[in-house]
Amino acid sequence: MPLNERSLIGQEVAGYYIEDIVGKGGMAVVYLALDPRLSRRVALKILNPVLSVDDRFRQRFILESRTVASIEHPNIIPIYEANADVDGVLYIAMRYVDGLDLRRLIYDRGPLPIGQANQIFAQTAAALDAAHAHDLIHRDVKPANILLAGDHVYLTDFGITKHRSSISGLTQTDQFIGTPRYMSPEQINKEHIDGRCDQYALACVVYEALSARLPFQRENDIALLWAHLAEQPTPLSQLRPELPAQVDGVIMRALAKSPEQRYATCTEFVTALRDAISGQQQDPFGDPFGGFGSRPNLGSGSHLVPPPGQSPHSGPYPVQRRGAHAAPQQGPGSGPHSLPGSGPGSGPHSVPGAAGQGHNSGPGSVPPFAAPFTQGPAGGPATQPATQPASQSARQSARQPARQPARPAGKRPGRVPIVAATLVAAVAALALVAFVVMNNRGDTWTTYKTSAAAPLTFDYPGDWTVRTHQDLFAVASSHATEFEELFVAGPGADWSEVKEIVNSDPEGVAGVYVQVSDTLDASGTAEMMKPKMEALLPGQVDLDKPVQDQAGSSPATRFDGSLHDPASGARLAFVSYVVDREPKTMLIMYFCGKTSCDDATQTRFRQSVRMS
Repeated sequence: MPLNERSLIGQEVAGYYIEDIVGKGGMAVVYLALDPRLSRRVALKILNPVLSVDDRFRQRFILESRTVASIEHPNIIPIYEANADVDGVLYIAMRYVDGLDLRRLIYDRGPLPIGQANQIFAQTAAALDAAHAHDLIHRDVKPANILLAGDHVYLTDFGITKHRSSISGLTQTDQFIGTPRYMSPEQINKEHIDGRCDQYALACVVYEALSARLPFQRENDIALLWAHLAEQPTPLSQLRPELPAQVDGVIMRALAKSPEQRYATCTEFVTALRDAISGQQQDPFGDPFGGFGSRPNLGSGSHLVPPPGQSPHSGPYPVQRRGAHAAPQQGPGSGPHSLPGSGPGSGPHSVPGAAGQGHNSGPGSVPPFAAPFTQGPAGGPATQPATQPASQSARQSARQPARQPARPAGKRPGRVPIVAATLVAAVAALALVAFVVMNNRGDTWTTYKTSAAAPLTFDYPGDWTVRTHQDLFAVASSHATEFEELFVAGPGADWSEVKEIVNSDPEGVAGVYVQVSDTLDASGTAEMMKPKMEALLPGQVDLDKPVQDQAGSSPATRFDGSLHDPASGARLAFVSYVVDREPKTMLIMYFCGKTSCDDATQTRFRQSVRMS
């Protein structure tokens, strides 16, 4: 596969004619392709050629993909073919459908209504249990891999699975398979894994779908992995008060650090969750431990001291998208959404899936969403300010429970040395995050370390703070909370708070915004880029002609322009850099309240950028 994956469009690969790209991830690119043999369109997933180098990985990939294809289950995406082309590059051909995935649904609409959520959870659990019955472990269960075709669910992105008999969570090429936000402790520790690894990830998905908040959110992956190993999330009933307290026990059991303490199957988990929500279940742990307040210790590493500067509590959760709940209902394919294995859904594209037989599907068949609930801050890293609460009641409801005492017996052998090693790595990484640099005038600057949302490093003034919104974007500013609220809202955002800030101090308002995108192209003209930027940003965009420049040492296309809200008249000027990089294009924007942002701070920021 060539380095420029778009060069395959119009070409033939393994007998399929490539028509377009529908999504990209770190390990693969998914194309819309035509199968001329059967006159049908397919989703053709082509893996990174690096993964094809290892003969054992290649053989296992083909074998396990074919095993998945042999599983006839209504909630597993059909796989037509898995093989290697003449150049040895691995590919999977799957059924294709315009659809919506769960990640985009949560991002657009917020917490799911209970009825719809239960349907999604039950079908996803059934798909996982079917795979586990064939000794296959998914290992990357996440909202982006749960496709919604009307009221029907498909679990996708099998094909890089893991046999239960494997001894580790790594591939033969020593590459982690999984996403840190949903990764189980045994995956992180490279221990033996089984289907309960997927149950842990499903519990993370359940938590996110019911609260629009990840159970653990941190500023970098090291701190995030530490949280999975040693911390507990805020009880779900505190974030969504209409849920009974019994739900907390069910979630915490599925999120147990030790797989032996989880449910036997995913279906048992979601059934217990449904019963707890309906009030039928009293004690998810059973005697002699009692309820949520007296459950057994769920993490063998929970007695360890967390990394320096890291609170033992869950980090600040995302700001809710303003106005998103009032958006018109979308059916499959009617709006932008994420692709399995891809980053933020930043543009309209399709996902591999299928409209199932014997179920309702089509536009408008997804039940409407309930009204949004208000979120407040949870405890977070000591150096990170909490998200601005939307109400006093939300602030009071988001408190973290006390850490549970260590379990006296049943400790899993071998975990302490690994957790201790993780602690050392976390200390080193977090120390780097706190590293500050001095500019020529003696002002203090801080270095932003890379994250999934912003895979780069850059320097920013020491009196700014950084907000990383899940894996969607990062914003740094002296008013980071307000700008996070603005950028997460997208088109149609409420600019009232930002307008007040800009009007009160136009010379002092500045910040940095970073996002990866499937839709931007560094070679585009201003006319081409305007609608693409407006699809990502909260307002109307005006752009000057592009010029070739650099962001740090990376070639970039520079677009100077402005972002403004016609309703309020609020306006931000910006200097943006569009950088083509694998697997996605990056938008790096320096914005300010002045008429021009081409100042010394912008120059210093631009020179400090380093791609990860």
